[in-house]
Amino acid sequence: MLQLQDNREFLSNFTSKLTTFLLTGIPGLESAHGWISIPFCCLYATALSGNSMILFIIVTQHSLHEPMYYFLSMLSATYLGLTVSTMSTTLRILWFQANEISLDLCIVQMFFLHGFTCIESGVLVAMAFDRYVAICNPLRYTMILTNSRIIQVVFLVMMRTLLLIIPLLLLLTPVSFCKRKALPHSYCYYPDVIKLACSDTRANDICGLVDLILTTGVDIPCIVLSYVLIIHSFLNIASSEGRHKAFSTCVSHIGAVAVFYIPMFSLSLVHRYGRSAPKIVHSMMANVYLLLPPVLNPIIYSVKTKQIRKAMLSLFFAK
Repeated sequence: MLQLQDNREFLSNFTSKLTTFLLTGIPGLESAHGWISIPFCCLYATALSGNSMILFIIVTQHSLHEPMYYFLSMLSATYLGLTVSTMSTTLRILWFQANEISLDLCIVQMFFLHGFTCIESGVLVAMAFDRYVAICNPLRYTMILTNSRIIQVVFLVMMRTLLLIIPLLLLLTPVSFCKRKALPHSYCYYPDVIKLACSDTRANDICGLVDLILTTGVDIPCIVLSYVLIIHSFLNIASSEGRHKAFSTCVSHIGAVAVFYIPMFSLSLVHRYGRSAPKIVHSMMANVYLLLPPVLNPIIYSVKTKQIRKAMLSLFFAK
């Protein structure tokens, strides 16, 4: 009897290690996945080429070796990682209808997906602080944002990401999944995965809430506070030309913040209140949430930032 119980425990542990999930492409349009993959490929190519170009320009152009552009290069590198981490599963579903993914690969994908998202949020806060110092305290800009301090900021952003994401994913390993293992998106997203658990997930829920508070709950107030102080500084500038010049340096960052947080909040609202909405709405919102920032970031900074635009033109039209 004891041996039979041991065999059952072994079988249970063995099958839990072989847990697989079913990813979802575009619900209701499975027959058109081949055609749908064309715009997806164009968006992925735009995100990869655009962010690679910005990264290359900042690295090679010594005139852009300034704090603002260091943070921009980190943002572009983050978008490259974010794009690559989801591109493989999405295109695999659209091209080959291969929608199975093991729990281990799912955890790896979530590590990069949520990790890069956390880094992205942290970099946007650092860029907001950079704009605050540049506008509110321009004479001390180079004294405050030294190279060593920038390295410290990057180190803090990376450490925060690791300390928040690793425990969250480690808590998934003892969880058993016994419900229908179909995920609603073309990639593994932590809230969707944890919904499929049939064991106690209170520790996971608490850890997820703490992560949310220490990322979005901290970063958004910091960005808002930076712009409140920046606006206060605007009002103290006498000339309208000076106010316009100061504001123009913030437009690109405001655009980057908007294309990151608006899709995030929209996806959260759809998940929370749009349960009766068609599945295709959930799927499209999830893809917009991940694809929009990497695609628009190079466009925003190349159009609105004079130095980046000049560097790109000199790269393409160099004699």
